[in-house]
Amino acid sequence: AIVFGALGSVFNTYSGLYLAKDNDLLLSLPIPVNTIMASRLINVYLMGTIYAITVIIPCLGVYWYLYGLSLMKVICGILLFLIITGIIFLLSCVLGYGVARISLKLKNRSFITVLVSLGFFGAYYFFYFKASDMVQELVLNAAVYGEQIKGAAYILYLFGRTGEGYLPAALGYLAVTLALIALVWKVISRSFLSIAAAGGVSEKVHYVEKPAKQRSVFGALLTKEFSRFTSSANYMLNCGLGILMIPAAGILILVKGRDICTMLDSVFETMPGCTAVLMAAMLCTLGAMIDITVPSVSLEGKSIWIPQSLPVEAKTVLRAKVCIQLILSEACMLFAAVCAVSVISAPVLIKVLVCILCLVYAAFSAVYGMAVGLRMPLLSWTSEIAPIKQSGAVNIILFSSWAIGIAFGGIYLFAGYKIGAEAYLLIWIALFAISGLILFRWMDHKGSRIFAEL
Repeated sequence: AIVFGALGSVFNTYSGLYLAKDNDLLLSLPIPVNTIMASRLINVYLMGTIYAITVIIPCLGVYWYLYGLSLMKVICGILLFLIITGIIFLLSCVLGYGVARISLKLKNRSFITVLVSLGFFGAYYFFYFKASDMVQELVLNAAVYGEQIKGAAYILYLFGRTGEGYLPAALGYLAVTLALIALVWKVISRSFLSIAAAGGVSEKVHYVEKPAKQRSVFGALLTKEFSRFTSSANYMLNCGLGILMIPAAGILILVKGRDICTMLDSVFETMPGCTAVLMAAMLCTLGAMIDITVPSVSLEGKSIWIPQSLPVEAKTVLRAKVCIQLILSEACMLFAAVCAVSVISAPVLIKVLVCILCLVYAAFSAVYGMAVGLRMPLLSWTSEIAPIKQSGAVNIILFSSWAIGIAFGGIYLFAGYKIGAEAYLLIWIALFAISGLILFRWMDHKGSRIFAEL
């Protein structure tokens, strides 16, 4: 409960207490600083409590049901809940303070947010897959671990006694928790103004006259799209996660792929080339995790008049938006496809066709996302999460891309194997290429008119 609550609310402390967008407004009003801090910290406490409730309340209920209910157990259970939420509050404040201090020293916070989020996801899935073994080990050796904790970590032992109904331990922990909260309040009250009013890293720049490097129109637009993508942690995490996951899948295939391919070859022995087709289907399905073009038009928001008013053709603007996904997804797909074909036992022609298919699909996916994004723009948003994560266009692309990947592999298993893997791959390469060219032509003509009229 403590770990779950602290991880869930630490960034709320960072963004809601120290670096809230309305801190300057509130600090300019005739409101005591302590009142502002108290209102912020109550929100931090409630957020951590919400996370903790999902763990500690069911645990207390099950414990009372299995081992009986008494007045002392109920009182100590309530105190245990208050102690746990207090500890979560303390950890959130301390960690949030550290995150806020570090963020003020950074120039590009988006990459740090992405890296921290990826690290959290990795740790979560590591413990998720290990949780069953850890719980089983704990249950089998509960008595041994209990004695070890009682001897080597008596303070933790008393923490457990609190939940059992041992009132002295509960009162002792509650007193220590309240004292630490008072100490944290004093520390935060001294540092709040210095952090909340800070503007982050500021460097003195001395102007040095030098010739400016002229860029082409398309190059300038492409640079602008890359800057937009890399400046938003939400955009990178939700629309570009595949840039990391697809190469990671390629490395995993290199490590575990030969065993998997051997198993698939034995299962589908009567379907030559099935393993290669299924590998290609898997990579195409993973390609749905790169959908940068889908919200790119919607992210212009109320500022869409700026690219519309530039002396640039609308199709050039749209091509730049498509090109950023092409550059990133093609490199990822090529790496993963090469890793996949290196472990497949198939003729060279099939291996080449698998690589070509993955590259053609990546190009088709980029223009397909742009077409749907133009058809279903969401420009009147107040938070960029809306077009990135909650729009109808993103959902359509996500589920339809999965459906295409599943259909590609499924059709081969049911009937496609009869014409052979080479012919089947060539047919799908042609389908993706022709569809991509049609959508690209539509984007250059009708799509450009739609963009100009938004």
